[in-house]
Amino acid sequence: MLTKFQKYLSEIVYGGIDGSVTTFAVVAGAVGADLGSSVILILGFANLVADGFSMAVGAYLSSKAAHEKFHKIENLVEKGFETQRNLDIEKIEYIYKSKGLTGELLDSLTAETISNKKLYIDFNMKEVNEMMHPELTSFNIGLATFISFFLVGLIPLSFYVYELILGIESNGNSFIVTCVLTSLAFILIGYFKSYITDRNKMKSILETVFLGAIAAILSYFLGSFLEGIIT
Repeated sequence: MLTKFQKYLSEIVYGGIDGSVTTFAVVAGAVGADLGSSVILILGFANLVADGFSMAVGAYLSSKAAHEKFHKIENLVEKGFETQRNLDIEKIEYIYKSKGLTGELLDSLTAETISNKKLYIDFNMKEVNEMMHPELTSFNIGLATFISFFLVGLIPLSFYVYELILGIESNGNSFIVTCVLTSLAFILIGYFKSYITDRNKMKSILETVFLGAIAAILSYFLGSFLEGIIT
């Protein structure tokens, strides 16, 4: 289970960031415009579904294009195995030398690479074209992105949903609680993001919280400004 989570960590993190930031911005803008909790929930869930689906489609199409490019080049390498491999001896030998191989081991690996079709293709894709075989399907990438967007993006709406279920009227404290819950979501996402970007965990967390706060502040004051003009 943990291994699968790690494989989809990139989609989970970036889907979660977009979901939490955009939904929190919607909530902040609605609060700034002094809209009721019912409007907040309508706009929030509309954003979750529409933006989440849009982001998932984008991730799917991007991944699909990468898959198609990989297989196109892989097919070209495979077709050139019989005609090109003997011409690639010097190039293959040079790459192995750059990795510190010498003597009989160098000669043996070079000979094996140009005689073994699968090894030749894998070597060319990884070392020459600098491309790795995609581990994840395009559909799963899009699905993971949508699920992460929806679940993390649900956090800024969770307290309003809680109030709706219990029949509690929203007030100024509702937004404060939402800010706290969303900040915790930003911290968690920022922590996981540090594993992808290989950055300092605290810097990654602060960056995510800062960007989320800026988006919310802009949305809040824009909502307040527009509410003053329109009403």
